[in-house]
Amino acid sequence: MQETDDSTSLEDLQALSQTIFGEPASKANSRKIVRYGGMSRIIKSAKALNYVDLFKAQIHPGWTPLDGDVVVTIHIYYASRRPDLDESLILDLLQGSMYLNDRQVKEKHIYWYLDRNNPRAIIEVKKTPQRKGDVGGRRP
Repeated sequence: MQETDDSTSLEDLQALSQTIFGEPASKANSRKIVRYGGMSRIIKSAKALNYVDLFKAQIHPGWTPLDGDVVVTIHIYYASRRPDLDESLILDLLQGSMYLNDRQVKEKHIYWYLDRNNPRAIIEVKKTPQRKGDVGGRRP
């Protein structure tokens, strides 16, 4: 298997990056309603559940999640032209590995590509630079 960990190797990490192979599911289109015990429930689709498993099997296990505000850049390569650009499931799955909570994401750059033979998501998470006048990582 090829190496997919391109993270900055500093004592205090400022950026993490990784490629996750497989086509991401759209969070908006990944739910279905089922009847269970006489009640309707909303569950993730099989495609979304499969992607969650793929993602968890590939994400680097030894990182300390970045704290503070972050910028996320994701290049998503889909296997067909059909899927909508939707990074929300990926952002949820990054919680606890690249950052603590997706509320830390203050800027996103998301790109859609077509690669029929190698669908994947190339993910980079960087700490936002502390700017003069920022209070607690936030701008006034």
